[in-house]
Amino acid sequence: MEWILGRKHGGKRAFTKGDRCVECHGEETETIGQLIVSGESEKELEPNLIPGKRGSIPVTINATHDDEYLYLRFNWADGDHAPVPFVEGGKMDPENPMKLAFMVATDEVEYADRAGCWGTCHADADEMPFAPENQALKDSELAARLDLSAGVTKYLTESRTKIELKGRRGKALGGWDKLKSEGDLTAAMAANQYMDLVRYKSGADEVEDGQIMAERTMHGGQGAEVEASLKAGTWSVVVKRKLKSDQPGDVSIEPGKLYNFGFAIHDDFTNGRYHHVSLGYKLALDDDQAEINAVKQ
Repeated sequence: MEWILGRKHGGKRAFTKGDRCVECHGEETETIGQLIVSGESEKELEPNLIPGKRGSIPVTINATHDDEYLYLRFNWADGDHAPVPFVEGGKMDPENPMKLAFMVATDEVEYADRAGCWGTCHADADEMPFAPENQALKDSELAARLDLSAGVTKYLTESRTKIELKGRRGKALGGWDKLKSEGDLTAAMAANQYMDLVRYKSGADEVEDGQIMAERTMHGGQGAEVEASLKAGTWSVVVKRKLKSDQPGDVSIEPGKLYNFGFAIHDDFTNGRYHHVSLGYKLALDDDQAEINAVKQ
């Protein structure tokens, strides 16, 4: 988010006025992805390249629902293996050839209506340019409130008192250490200022259901059922999720409302920032204004 709202993004003005990322970049995702993985874009976008990694993945999403469940089917072609030169064995996550995650949020989350899940990513997250040193994390008083064992995870602006965007006078971008009080965080959760997160890990055949607000939490949600297969070079992942939930961090999906939706795929045994991320889309039930329109069966 610091890049989107910073000085180097030519679309900052349009974004702050309410334009969605997909409105400007919807037809450019393949080009942008190839520029990043090839190193032909600004080097700072990815200093450690994976030779041969594909820049984008065309994905087809089919959606439907009944009275109780939402069903999402993701289909895409598997790619050739591109060994990672800076990881022993060439695979970052050798146990999982593929991981798929998606997030759902209401408009109560700032920027979700325009950027989808991009609002959870910050310049000081683990392995990002302004990630704090491990010792700084261990010495921080926030270590008693956040799980910093794997570095700074995704978080939302609503959970911080300030986010540094300009970086003047050497200030680090982001706001990992500006955590609000527990009372403020509780109020934000009650106001639906969180993103519901579901992730499927293919190697373990495991479904995680959590949320992102002050940090990324991979448990606590109602859960989901996933069936995944790789046949004739094509991945098919079907997610079955209850429309309504009483669990904290879950978004209940109702007719007549638009929800913010984004998804990401770690293909080819990758991990961390080396994933393919969608732009922000709209999800709805029986509403053809939404890019992902779940039609009742």
